[in-house]
Amino acid sequence: MSKSQAMSVRPYRDITRRKSRQIRVGDVLVGGDAPITVQSMTNTLTTDVDATVAQVLAMEEAGADIVRISVPDEASSAALKDIIKQVNVPIVADIHFHYKRGIEAAEAGAACLRINPGNIGSAARVREVVSAAKDHGCSMRIGVNAGSLEKDLLEKYGEPCPEAMVESALNHARILEDNDFYEFKISVKASDAFLGVAAYQGLAEACDYPLHLGITEAGGLQAGTVLSSIGIGNLLWAGIGDTLRVSLSADPVEEVKVGYHILKSLGLRTRGVKVVSCPSCARQGFDVVKTVAAVEERLQHIRTPISLSIIGCVVNGPGEAKETDIGLTGGGSDNHKVYVGGVPDHNTSSEEMIDHIVKLVQDKADAIEAEKENS
Repeated sequence: MSKSQAMSVRPYRDITRRKSRQIRVGDVLVGGDAPITVQSMTNTLTTDVDATVAQVLAMEEAGADIVRISVPDEASSAALKDIIKQVNVPIVADIHFHYKRGIEAAEAGAACLRINPGNIGSAARVREVVSAAKDHGCSMRIGVNAGSLEKDLLEKYGEPCPEAMVESALNHARILEDNDFYEFKISVKASDAFLGVAAYQGLAEACDYPLHLGITEAGGLQAGTVLSSIGIGNLLWAGIGDTLRVSLSADPVEEVKVGYHILKSLGLRTRGVKVVSCPSCARQGFDVVKTVAAVEERLQHIRTPISLSIIGCVVNGPGEAKETDIGLTGGGSDNHKVYVGGVPDHNTSSEEMIDHIVKLVQDKADAIEAEKENS
């Protein structure tokens, strides 16, 4: 146990991250002591430049650190160059079988190539892709998926299993290592959370490369969020993971939001407003569900870390409010208590309540940002 851990005020909240080497994805650091990054992927046609740029910009606004774009053909490679010029986040080019797409993507300005070296042909072709990546400052991600494991591994193990996925990942890594290339991260994704988590645990012990987390093909917005939170959350809690993508059959912006919620829940990232709210009951002094929905909608643009509690009655309200920057507790006779800095400060009415809380949070965010600029 390190000195900092021993002196921790709340040791039950401590997460000790696995030590991994650090790579760059454009200007974003992944691994080592860098913040765990949130990724998503476009689902527009890459050749539709305008639609793809609009989607990337929407993901940027939601907080995406990195965005992946599929490059299945030569026309997509050409479009990628135009897309990269119009966005700010680093772009990962998703390459599967054709080595030329990897070379073209590197030349187009991709910050990273998602690729499996063993799938793109001869050793000479792998060398060409690695050379292009080196020449253009590209990193790579080895992406192993339980649904597309190599035939020889399936024959060896009988079915997709953690051992097969780890072996596949290390085989691909060895190809890059043999080409003196080490700027890569690895993922071992499965739609089965048990399989995926076990594979990541095995890989974390077998190498020190940064790991990209995800439960692939997790499902729709609600079911996929739950499954991803269980799988990704378990790994992060154990200190495993350097970057993540939540895979949902939904708007990619939702993937970014869920990714941040997972990280915020574990205290690993603090972007934006963290709302602590009750499920509501007959004791509530105002409509908690509608209030939380309205407040979250109006505060989603804020990036400054702030905590806000919205509790419908005085049973748990005061205790939760003491632990948040701003708190609201339901009272009787249309007289609700507002807490500032954990201390009871003043009252507000149901009619003014939402506007008032939004303004308090916005003012708090502005003050924090102003203090940063002046420090």
